[in-house]
Amino acid sequence: MARLADKFLLSRLSRSGFVVLIAVATLNALLGEPLAAAIAAAAAGIVVSGRTFHANREKNPWPRIQQLFFLALLLLLLTSFWTGPWALTHWLYVIPLVAFALVPRAIATTITVVMVVLATIAVQWATGLADRHQMLSALLLTVLLSVVLIFLREYKSRQLAPLRRTDELTQAASREYLSADLHKEIQRSEREGTDMSIIMIGLDTHLSDNDPDADIRSILPRIGRYLHSQIRDFDTYYRVADLQFLVILPGITTSDAVNRAEIIRKGLGTLMDSHGMALTVSTGIAGLNIGDDAHSLQQSAANALRRAQQQGGNRSQAYSAWNQAASNHQTPAEGPAS
Repeated sequence: MARLADKFLLSRLSRSGFVVLIAVATLNALLGEPLAAAIAAAAAGIVVSGRTFHANREKNPWPRIQQLFFLALLLLLLTSFWTGPWALTHWLYVIPLVAFALVPRAIATTITVVMVVLATIAVQWATGLADRHQMLSALLLTVLLSVVLIFLREYKSRQLAPLRRTDELTQAASREYLSADLHKEIQRSEREGTDMSIIMIGLDTHLSDNDPDADIRSILPRIGRYLHSQIRDFDTYYRVADLQFLVILPGITTSDAVNRAEIIRKGLGTLMDSHGMALTVSTGIAGLNIGDDAHSLQQSAANALRRAQQQGGNRSQAYSAWNQAASNHQTPAEGPAS
């Protein structure tokens, strides 16, 4: 609940900030300050293309669009060093925080260093401004505070990382732990000489354009609860993509995993129907073979799922290292016969 409250608050703040920045851009345009208007508009673009403004901003191409707005803002601010007005350089105070939030750490560090160097040079050239040295000292202090905040954020993330094993929307285990957990299960299976299988579950969204993204996301918590009800105490399930899940089944042969996958597929289909959604579900099953590791086993299940969806979806497909089509098990409710 606390994280949901945080998201709600950030969303409201980002929307309010967007309105303020658009108002600033409009006011400067009316006052004949095109550079100031462009800077405010670029800042508004960063806000409106961010994930705190709307949930779907996490998907491409929004992150790239946000980075392009940031690049435009940076170039406009650097231009203000030489064209003026000098007051626009105060926008540089937020650049370090924005840079470390939007681009990789190495690039953000380079941007910050270059910005400070250029600001120092500009201050030496701006001999006619009495407060130029105060601006530089304030900028350096802001950069220092930004570094401290960034360090504290990273420290907090590392401290809380062990607690974030579950996806807050579906309560499935986080994808970051999948490879390590799967590697441990493979080692245990090989050590004890037991079978092991995995199931990749995907919604066939490419077959239905009737259900908007908001409706699909609204049913994800129910999908998570259903998967939790269908697995044993020592099975684990993960959210590996926006609309895909993976289930690890220790001690289960491929044929038994296919039967379990069909039960899950049909149950999820019934869940979709009960909520009036014209969505079907496909599953890809892969059993552990000699030489498999965590990556190859996941890839086998992903290939099986992709083949099931390419064949029309609403079916289960078992992967075979010798012949991917050799072990096709499909029983759609209203589709091709098995």
